[in-house]
Amino acid sequence: MTDYKAKLNELLLTTVRQNASDLHIAVGRRPTIRIDSTLIPLAKEAILTKEDAEGLVLAILTPEQRDRFLKLRQLDLSYNYEDKARFRVNVFVQRGFMAAALRVIPSQIKTIEELNLPPILHDFSKLSQGFVLVVGPAGHGKSTTLAAVVDEINHSKTDHIITVEDPIEYLFAQDRCIISQREVGQDTLSFHDALRAILRQDPDVIMIGEMRDPETIATAMTAAETGHLVFSTLHTNSASQTIDRIIDSFPPEQQGQVISQLASTLVGIVSQRLIPRLGGGRVPATELLLTNSAIRNLIREKKIYQIDLVIETSVQEGMMSLNRSLVNLVKKREISLEEAERHSLNPAELRILLERT
Repeated sequence: MTDYKAKLNELLLTTVRQNASDLHIAVGRRPTIRIDSTLIPLAKEAILTKEDAEGLVLAILTPEQRDRFLKLRQLDLSYNYEDKARFRVNVFVQRGFMAAALRVIPSQIKTIEELNLPPILHDFSKLSQGFVLVVGPAGHGKSTTLAAVVDEINHSKTDHIITVEDPIEYLFAQDRCIISQREVGQDTLSFHDALRAILRQDPDVIMIGEMRDPETIATAMTAAETGHLVFSTLHTNSASQTIDRIIDSFPPEQQGQVISQLASTLVGIVSQRLIPRLGGGRVPATELLLTNSAIRNLIREKKIYQIDLVIETSVQEGMMSLNRSLVNLVKKREISLEEAERHSLNPAELRILLERT
């Protein structure tokens, strides 16, 4: 009889040792890891049967999590592998078979410099109130960027930081701040329940793992409006698309109030992509919106389509378009032109910028 717990730990150790970002478990495939955006089957491992996949998936879960998974057919959770590594896990059912995707969460929270992020992100940690969003596709480092900014607050200010996450990803070691980390499903029933009570818990800084519904977005903006510093993430491709998505999440009769709140509370949006680096590893390309009077007026007038132009023409203020960030990385020989074009939202404009610089 296979000891699936031991097998799981062996696979997790391989994932960490290979410096992979993810491990995938699926029937009919060998266990597969992701390194620098590329999926690599583990050649020494056998192709997983239905029993193998089920055994490995259930080895991840506590009895309570197992009951919830069998009922819901999918579940987010975190998993600690001894003291060696921590994983964000999604277990799910596909074509009737159990499967899992495990994302490595580094034990050390990296700094803004170590992540090669724009230095202006330090300014977000100095704020006393406002609404800051980190956006981009799944798997492109949003949580890691947020953790770097929040941990900087932890080391530089004396605040009460409350996080609401599903699941908890990075574990913060309390320094000058009190940090309360709440996990949906374990410490609170839902994002909405946690946020409804959060203002009674005397927070200074609130970090919401992801804004999944209008109630969460509304509560986040209200918290920012009432003197708190609020950080969160969204799965959107750009700053302007993020603003559109937030407004369009609400019915037409509520959009006027949402636009007003967003214009007054939004401080900045970081949109990022992790691009395969020449020579190995990945490097972030970032679009950076910093809210000024021009941006606020465009939000109030619902002329969101003009925001990209303001970003492009406000380099002096610290703003950065994604294409300009990609051009800088190509010029520094950090990434290839092909990768820059693949991740650009406007490849034609990217080529023009490259010719000019």
